[in-house]
Parts: sequence; C-alpha cells; structure tokens
Amino acid sequence: MKLKDSLKTGVSFGLTSGTITTLGLMVGLDAAANSRMIVIGGILTLALADSFSDALGIHMSAESRKENAKKVWESTVATFLTKVIYTLTYAIPVIIFSLPLGIYVAMAWGLIVISALSYAIALNAKENPLHVIGEHVLIAIIVVALSHYVGLLIASVFG
Repeated sequence: MKLKDSLKTGVSFGLTSGTITTLGLMVGLDAAANSRMIVIGGILTLALADSFSDALGIHMSAESRKENAKKVWESTVATFLTKVIYTLTYAIPVIIFSLPLGIYVAMAWGLIVISALSYAIALNAKENPLHVIGEHVLIAIIVVALSHYVGLLIASVFG
C-alpha cells in the first residue's frame, strides 16, 4: 500500500518530532530533577501540547504552499495522531522500569524508529541507507546529549 504524500508528510514528521522532542525532554528532565513523576508528566504534557503545535505548524505550512484543503487536513490530522500516539509510547518504559533503565529503553526505541524511518526514506530517494540512517541517528544523539547537559546545568543553577 502506497501512502499519499500528505499522509507521508504527517507520519514522517510526527515520528521524527516525536522521537527527537520526547527523548530530549525526557533526558533533560531526568538530568534536572531525577524524578519519574516529572518525566512522565513531561511526556504526557508534550504528547498533547506539542502534538497540537506540530499539527498546526504542518497545517500552516501546507496552506502557505497553497495545497488543496483535503491535503492540508490529511497532513494535519496525520501529524497530530502520529505524534500524540507515538509520544505516549515513551511513557511505557518509564512506567515499567526504573527511571534510568526506562530512559535507556526509550532511547533504544527512539533510535530504532529513527533508523527504520530513515531506511524507508533512503530507499524511496534511492540513496545509501547507511548514510541517511547515520546522519539522522547522529542528529538525534546530539540533541539527546545537549538536552542532558542542559538538564545538568539547570540542576546546578536552580537545584
């Protein structure tokens, strides 16, 4: 089954943003507060607020390109549903496991999803999958590392 371009846009954006934003938030909150409740609260808040925000951003972007209304709404709804459902999956390992292990499991889950999505993108673009996967995973790791250090900085300044 071939997805419509408007749905590809929403799903790929939702998965990518869901991975990068959620992992960054989780790692940053863990470093700053080391609290399961705060990390889960952050994920739940992010699932709602950031999903609406990203969906509106995709909506306005599609409108600015003068896409037809049906495609605009397909991208909007696909982005929102993908992002909210996918973001909520990150709460599962934090609920099931200890906080440090839950964070590691969530990072593994995110890198698997980014890798799979990158592989599909590379195949579709007829590019080298290893190059595309490597580029996207590296960006994800940089964001997570920076978020960790920002969390540590916040803890040292305000803790």
